[in-house]
Amino acid sequence: MTPERFNQAVEIVRRLREEIGRAVVGQTDTVNTALASLLAGGHVLLEGVPGLGKTLLVRALAKTFSGQFARIQFTPDLMPADVTGHAFLDMKEHRFTIRRGPIFANLVLADEINRAPAKTQAALLEAMQERQVTIEGEANPLPSPFMVLATQNPIDQEGTYPLPEAQLDRFLVKVLIDYPTEAEELALVKQITGSQIGDALDVNAVGTLIKPETVLALQQLVAEIAVDEQVLDYAVRIVRATRDWPGFSIGASPRGAIALVRVARALALIAGRDFVTPDEIKQAALPVLRHRVALAPEAELEGITADRALAGLLEQIAAPRA
Repeated sequence: MTPERFNQAVEIVRRLREEIGRAVVGQTDTVNTALASLLAGGHVLLEGVPGLGKTLLVRALAKTFSGQFARIQFTPDLMPADVTGHAFLDMKEHRFTIRRGPIFANLVLADEINRAPAKTQAALLEAMQERQVTIEGEANPLPSPFMVLATQNPIDQEGTYPLPEAQLDRFLVKVLIDYPTEAEELALVKQITGSQIGDALDVNAVGTLIKPETVLALQQLVAEIAVDEQVLDYAVRIVRATRDWPGFSIGASPRGAIALVRVARALALIAGRDFVTPDEIKQAALPVLRHRVALAPEAELEGITADRALAGLLEQIAAPRA
């Protein structure tokens, strides 16, 4: 990795954040985590109550690069073939033809994914893990880069279906979007009520900066960012501790440690460094691990959340100092 190549990547990432900020007011940590997932080549699950800008963030991110973008609105009557595609009989050619579904895109927005039943959610499993879709026994590769950004409302909302553990584990991170600060909400209201009709959030101000090939180059550069042996050991110790922590009935698998390092590398690039520090590991810990652990029943009865339990765990794991 040459200094010129690294500095160019840092500048591209800075401009990407700047363009997304033209549409998304505030939510700095959320934007950084979503961008880090793109740079790490992973999928994102965004959770929050309606109206907090989950779909807007995805649309703004998609607008920054010129790849294919598809939006799938998940509903209770959505079928797996509506996502992946299907074979149909071409009467003119007298043969079966594959009609590809919206999953064949670089960025796929799975909007309100937990509104669809499990069989439709499962249609994404192969695509997210293997980067391919099997239709009528034939494996069809997906375009590269490929990223699923799914949004969901909290599970206690009426008319939602919980995502199975196998589905959750395919997401590199789970981002919880909270209410904006008072200053951010004031700026948001001013922006929307200034001179436009209705309350739709516009992404027209977001410019297109990069091509899919550039995304692949950035992902390769992130994979080359240095991780010291002590920092790597710190990430593994955090993940292993979740398996014995009193607040959890199920801990994170080795895939959690791998995801932790991947996201930390991307966060280091966003911060303008070509090496990972313990701070990046800590910053990545909650979004990477919150959906990979299961709370113990007694912790749930006490009202303890996964984030609170993970925060307590992080306080007990000593970070490397040198």
